[in-house]
Amino acid sequence: MNNRPDSVIAAKNASIRRLFDRVKGRPRFFLQDTDMSALQNKTALVTGSSSGIGLGVARYLASAGCRIMMHGIESEAEVSDSIAALQALGANEVAYRSIDISKPNLAFALIQETLEVLGSVDILVNNAGIQHVSPITEFDDAAWDRVIEINLNAPFRLIKHALPSMRENGWGRIINIASVHGQVASANKAAYVTTKHGLIGLTKTVALETATEPVTCNAICPGWVRTPLVEAQIEARSEQSGRSIEEEAIELVREKQPSLGFVSTDDIGGAVGFLCSDAASQMTGSTLTIDGGWAAQ
Repeated sequence: MNNRPDSVIAAKNASIRRLFDRVKGRPRFFLQDTDMSALQNKTALVTGSSSGIGLGVARYLASAGCRIMMHGIESEAEVSDSIAALQALGANEVAYRSIDISKPNLAFALIQETLEVLGSVDILVNNAGIQHVSPITEFDDAAWDRVIEINLNAPFRLIKHALPSMRENGWGRIINIASVHGQVASANKAAYVTTKHGLIGLTKTVALETATEPVTCNAICPGWVRTPLVEAQIEARSEQSGRSIEEEAIELVREKQPSLGFVSTDDIGGAVGFLCSDAASQMTGSTLTIDGGWAAQ
């Protein structure tokens, strides 16, 4: 049973509609001049790919001919349109699993399911994440624990269990979707900022441990992307200020992002595609920041 607020569901559906209605065929930043043929028949597991950044990444990799394991907390019926859209973009095969990766045994199960259904885990994109906003003196302990479990512990477990398949197949790409909050902090986001800093540290450690192998591990740090997670923050600000949703969206970007524009899910998908390409074979342990100038200030 789905107990999420209607406003969150509406924002999520609007985000998905924007993603698929805005573009026809390949994603806007498909790397036309980079040979992506090597990705055909590779299997990509993208966590949190039922919407937002994860769905944008899945779109890109589907366009490159990958097999896609989508992941989320929704039922398969709820994401059936997204599955069909990925297939239409050229994905070799698309599967979906609704699994709570905050539980250690279920993170392992997601890797096992991907191996059993699609045959390998060649690309792992750790994208799933949650947010909790509160002053630290009022920060709920259970909320802290859940943010840590999903944003940091789950990527650790998924990498741990995916690496053997990559090593066995002689090729692998691990991409952790961190955040500009992995480089700079914001008030009232103690757990989120902590996990994103930790995810960058995990990225560097895994890169060193696989440095002599054909496996790379990198992080992407987006600024504001208009995902359902951010949409919920905009809505909360609107309710508090009395301004419209769009007015608050502009104010949100203005506060942090000098470009005055949101990063798109296509921007992130294109960056993932580059990190998976042969052109990035010597990039490992790196942090790719896509934030409209936020961290440059």
